[in-house]
Amino acid sequence: QLALLLETTDTGDIAFLHERARKTADAIYGKQVFIRGLIEFTNYCKNDCIYCGIRKSNRKAERYRLTEEEILSCCANGYELGFRTFVLQGGEDPYFTDDKICALIRQIKAQYPDCAVTLSIGEKEHDSYQAFFDAGADRYLLRHETADEAHYGKLHPAEMFWKHRMDCLWDLKEIGYQVGCGFMVGSPEQTVDTLYEDLQFIRKLQPHMVGIGPFIPQKDTPFGEKKAGTMEDTLRLLSIIRLLQPHVLLPSTTALGTIHPLGREKGIQAGANVVMPNLSPV
Repeated sequence: QLALLLETTDTGDIAFLHERARKTADAIYGKQVFIRGLIEFTNYCKNDCIYCGIRKSNRKAERYRLTEEEILSCCANGYELGFRTFVLQGGEDPYFTDDKICALIRQIKAQYPDCAVTLSIGEKEHDSYQAFFDAGADRYLLRHETADEAHYGKLHPAEMFWKHRMDCLWDLKEIGYQVGCGFMVGSPEQTVDTLYEDLQFIRKLQPHMVGIGPFIPQKDTPFGEKKAGTMEDTLRLLSIIRLLQPHVLLPSTTALGTIHPLGREKGIQAGANVVMPNLSPV
């Protein structure tokens, strides 16, 4: 049945799928859409993921790091706008040591005790995740990218391991975070089989959130010439995930808005219920 939903080209079936997903979200959350303030605080990264514009070997990326003051000013701005969750997202930047991250979390929590802090800073060891949690971090987003080990190897350099990525997600769950996983839709060599694996993994992990968006080729990477993922496939998967995990928090991501002017709205109509506007300085 899942394979059928992943492969059908019948527009009637697909429209019905979106409608069922939206109704399922409405039954649980009503018309509520949760807003999260995204703060992209560093685009330095020690990794060399093949699809990513901030991979370490991309000499053309303009690198930046926000100072603690700049990050707190993003929070102040977001708080005034009514945001009550801040998502600190960045590359795996060795400059931001565990101590620096913990200090940041404590600062934000002290100034905004009624806010949640979400981290999206990649693969760390168990002790680091524990330290961030003890400092006050509530949620952690780590896209698993693909639940298929061979496919993972095609998207990542040899020194990155699929098993470590998976271990990180289980560690985060065990520590007590609200956990988000996710994947790119239409990434090179993704198949119906790998997507099936992704959906089975989501079923097993039972994350609180699943972040998916279309693969968008970045011109300065080895995948620069590859075909982008489509909005249609992304919407279809949003709906399937909503039906598989009715309570999950499902963002309508920036990438959807990038490939279509109404992409984010269409995501909401297909069953998503979170948007993450960017609070970072332009």
